[in-house]
Amino acid sequence: MTTPAAQRLLDAQRTKTPCPPVRDLIGSDDVEAAYAVQRELTELRLRTARIVGHKIGLTSPAVQKQLGVDQPDFGVLFDDMDVSADDPVPVGSLLQPRVEAEVAFLLRADLTGDFTPADVAAAVEVMAPALEIVDSRIAGWDISIADTIADNASSALFVLGDQRVGLGALRPVDIQMEMSVDGAVVSKGSGAACLGDPLAALAWLAAAARDHGEPLREGQVVLSGALGPMVPVTPGMQVTATLSGLGTVSANFGEN
Repeated sequence: MTTPAAQRLLDAQRTKTPCPPVRDLIGSDDVEAAYAVQRELTELRLRTARIVGHKIGLTSPAVQKQLGVDQPDFGVLFDDMDVSADDPVPVGSLLQPRVEAEVAFLLRADLTGDFTPADVAAAVEVMAPALEIVDSRIAGWDISIADTIADNASSALFVLGDQRVGLGALRPVDIQMEMSVDGAVVSKGSGAACLGDPLAALAWLAAAARDHGEPLREGQVVLSGALGPMVPVTPGMQVTATLSGLGTVSANFGEN
């Protein structure tokens, strides 16, 4: 039987109508209850989709300030969320989309059991520039940490750029990011804005995912979290992010 919090989020997605927060059902800061709702929704999604990775959310102070939360979280990436090959990116199924630029890590090893920061770095095969299109089923993005965790860390879609760079050629903390919409710069940031270093964000995720029973696996993609403020998505806009040393990633957003 679906829990009330999960059902509220499912109904919002089905009807394309944002719903009230779920914190009245699970508590505004009950992280464990929120991840339980996320796992429930993940099990339902697995009937039609396959897990391809994870995303880290709320890593940037700018984004935390935008949303009024003060700690990171994580969500699950499914194969049908990867719209890297889609032009334009379909946004008709989304409710309140926003876009942010990130570093994506592609993993070549599992991260289970005990591991060191060196083990985390060694598990990275390559990095890629990425755009994450986040969304919230919660009306007006009125979220507590529990609301966004339950809502799969406010995830929706992602786009990976074509470039692939190894850690030996570039330190993620040194990356400078600039994101533009229709040629006008709308967001700037850096690797240091992502929990101090995107590799630190990856280490946080590896531990958190392991502790919640879903460790990171070889072949998965990890979105490390925003390097700067996120921007609302409107139909027809073109977004390009340039990450120094890592290249560019772009997306055209369609009408539906």
